[in-house]
Amino acid sequence: MPTSEVVRALRCSRGFAHKRDISGVADTLARCLPGGHADLTLAEHRGVMLGDDCAVIPDDSGHLLFAIEGLVEDFVQAMPWFAGYSAVMVNLSDVAAMGGRPIAVVDAIWSAGAEQAGPILQGMAAASAAYGVPIVGGHSNQRATRPQVAVAVLGRAQALLSSFAAQPGHNLLMAVDLRGQWEGEQPFWNASTLAPAHRLRDDLALLPEVAEAGLCSAAKDISMAGVLGTALMLAECSRVGLRIDLSALPHPPGHGHDEAPAAFLRWLQAFPSYGYLLSVAPDDVAAVQARFLSRGLACAPIGTVEAGSGVWLQRGGLHGKPGGHWPEQAPQDLALLWDWQREPFIAGERPVGAAADAAGASA
Repeated sequence: MPTSEVVRALRCSRGFAHKRDISGVADTLARCLPGGHADLTLAEHRGVMLGDDCAVIPDDSGHLLFAIEGLVEDFVQAMPWFAGYSAVMVNLSDVAAMGGRPIAVVDAIWSAGAEQAGPILQGMAAASAAYGVPIVGGHSNQRATRPQVAVAVLGRAQALLSSFAAQPGHNLLMAVDLRGQWEGEQPFWNASTLAPAHRLRDDLALLPEVAEAGLCSAAKDISMAGVLGTALMLAECSRVGLRIDLSALPHPPGHGHDEAPAAFLRWLQAFPSYGYLLSVAPDDVAAVQARFLSRGLACAPIGTVEAGSGVWLQRGGLHGKPGGHWPEQAPQDLALLWDWQREPFIAGERPVGAAADAAGASA
């Protein structure tokens, strides 16, 4: 599949469409507030910008992190147990992506009776037990017309990872758990429900450990926009450009860029249960990789952070030792995925640093 076809498919994907909705929600809310976008943050005066995977609330012992996800209706109807499990899991991933450790979960669930709510609640309980994060309250309505679920998680971070901290000259790393399988026909790579609980908890703790060790300050979890949509959001928040080598992406067997095109495209659009992008200084790449690789996780440089506003895709070109570089000659099969300066993706009318995901994005 030529890179230009990858671009066309992703730009028309459901994951990209859902993320583009973020800006409209934030802009509408800001127009209703007396201070505009400034009223969507508690942290700007302390130098912490929102628009990340969580809202950030400074306190005396560090930062509280507050994440929320509402799941799309067709997913909840088709796969209620896994939807309940995922509602907890994706929020825990958001907290980890900002260098945090989760504290507690609350939920809101709507259903047409207790029987319909049962599998959703069972899935949430299974995730709570597996990750060791208690469900401490919520809201329920068993007289709705269809099942819906949203979950929020509170966490705490000592050292923040942020979507706003990627810097030109850094390497872009992808860390992902390939020890899983597809969940039905949905774009969900399930590397969680069959994994041992101790492994899930320790793997999640890698992100705050990397942050606290000073090895990384910019990260984002791979969301329903897939690895490249997530990379685009990271670039737009940090006001940088990216060069990404499609041939360098870690992937399950049979899903590489030079293998079956349909499988490769599905992987590009997947929510991988455990997947992160990290912007890392070249001197720290080997140390960051080693932490993930030592736990059986895949972690590889997939591109570079550059000045500019374009997210460019190509096949091949990233080479050399960790901290690799792009060759000076013109790359082959190069295509522009998105230029956020010409066409904002999630930014909308708001200034850089105003609320994005925290203002009401859906999974």
